[in-house]
Amino acid sequence: MRVLVAPAAFKGSLRPREAAEAIARGFRRASPRFRIALCPLADGGDGTLEVLLSARGGRLRTAAVEDPLGRPVEAEWGLLDGTAVIEMARAAGLVLLAPEERDPLKASTYGVGQLVLAALNEGVREIWLGLGGSATVDGGAGFLQALGVRLLDARGRPIPKGGAGLAKLAALDLSSADPRVKRTRIVALCDVRSPLLGPRGARLYMPQKGATPEQCEALERNLAHFAEVALRDAGIDVREIPGAGAAGGLGAALALLGAELVSGSEFIAEELGLEGRVRECDLVVGGEGQIDPQTLEGKGILQLARLAKAHRKPLVVLCGSRSGGLSSLHRVGITAVFSIVPGPADLEDALRRGAENATETAYQLGALLAALHPQGGPEP
Repeated sequence: MRVLVAPAAFKGSLRPREAAEAIARGFRRASPRFRIALCPLADGGDGTLEVLLSARGGRLRTAAVEDPLGRPVEAEWGLLDGTAVIEMARAAGLVLLAPEERDPLKASTYGVGQLVLAALNEGVREIWLGLGGSATVDGGAGFLQALGVRLLDARGRPIPKGGAGLAKLAALDLSSADPRVKRTRIVALCDVRSPLLGPRGARLYMPQKGATPEQCEALERNLAHFAEVALRDAGIDVREIPGAGAAGGLGAALALLGAELVSGSEFIAEELGLEGRVRECDLVVGGEGQIDPQTLEGKGILQLARLAKAHRKPLVVLCGSRSGGLSSLHRVGITAVFSIVPGPADLEDALRRGAENATETAYQLGALLAALHPQGGPEP
């Protein structure tokens, strides 16, 4: 039986390659007859840099930038064949903050703009910018400021950084942006295709960034105000653009600069030749840290499910946790979902034992399949 192991990252526990290797160990332990192929995935969020550089043979670079709260941090980015690969979370992600530090009213995307400047200084012709794992809800204001865009208050002063600063925005001037931006193709790899505003927009992800219900209301008003000023001063309506709400509205800022907003999972799948690999296997095993209603907003596992369904391949997804009804997931092509956590456990323990639990769950699945197909299953 040919098994394609294609997990994304288990956030806080396993990188995509680590997850793939852990799952493969379980299948090999269950039976030597499994023919395993690994294809770690990402969707624009966690693991995007690792997956694309591994597939394309690029080189890592580092740049000194600001973290979400303005502190200095060394952030990695990738360079391959004149193209830069950037994960916004390396400069403005939740991973850089302790839980008690999460504050989207203060958190800024300024460091993401600094990463883009570092790439432009290397003379790149194209930038692939992954949007996912953000700690920010500033509409990309800090990102724009780092690139020279003027976002001014009523007295002509730069607005403060962070989501709260958008309330003071009175004028936006794109003409002051670094001229190299216009000469560079920027592809925004959106981990979700959410619009900027509304219940399915950036608001959906605010609580996980530390926002209280009252702060969610304020941030939603600020993003709406940002969109109104952008429409008036730049003539671009960013409110309903798919992906504009990604990374707390960074997608909207990128749209203002003329970037292409695409599905990160579809883009990366194309780069990896994922469809051909799905077509050639008998079983697909995906993986992700959490399966919940957000999964259907464009997360990487959704693209894998679409391909599995199109080629009539069973898809089993291993996850750290799952919530919400799963019937909708079955409709899009996911055959079954299993949590790798064997029983009640605190979060820290579950994260620490991620590889062990993934291997054990894969072993149990593999043992069942080996028993059902004692001759090895379908062959080409």
